[in-house]
This record gives sequence, structure tokens and C-alpha cells, in this order.
Amino acid sequence: MAVRTSSLTGGIGLIEVKGALTGGEETDEVRRAVAGFIDREYSKLIIDLGGVTFVNSAGIGVLVGAHTTYTRKGWHIKLTGVNKNIDSVFVITKLSLVFDVHDTIDEAQKSFT
Repeated sequence: MAVRTSSLTGGIGLIEVKGALTGGEETDEVRRAVAGFIDREYSKLIIDLGGVTFVNSAGIGVLVGAHTTYTRKGWHIKLTGVNKNIDSVFVITKLSLVFDVHDTIDEAQKSFT
């Protein structure tokens, strides 16, 4: 599992996740990355799941937690790179109605304007 953070133009935070998002250290890494952007007052965040191979309820929980925190602040969070398996989980759990999902980071970044 690897989590990489960076900043995009327009004050947008980016978290790129690779590997399985199944609980333990990997979900803690994502949670810490989200908290870091919140602490720095980044009101726009993209989480790229293009490198995620598997997600379970713990992984979904960290994404829902990030979405909830951002929404409560009136901020915006978007997901990118959602593969068919993750999309299936989102559809089954009705989270496809909650998350703003884009195919690419570029599309998500443009959607903030």
C-alpha cells in the first residue's frame, strides 16, 4: 500500500492510493493524508483510487469519513480512477449516489471550477 499526496493548481489537494484498501495501516495512511489537507484548509480534495486493487468495508469507511468531514465543512471531495470492482461496491451500497466520481484527475480538477 502506498499513499502519495500533492497539491494541484487552484488549491486542490490530491491523494493517490495504490494497493489494497482493507483496514489497518493503509486506511490509517489515507485518514492521515485527509486530515493533513483539512489542517491546511484545503477545501477541495481529489482522492485517486486508480491504483487500488481491492477495497473492503474498512476502506469504504475511510472514504465515507473523508466525504462526511468535507461535506460538513461545506468543502468538496471527488474520487477518480474507480475501477469496476469498486464501482460495483458503490452501486450495491448506494454510495454511487453520494460520491462525486470522475474518470481522471484532470476531469475532477476541471469540475471544481
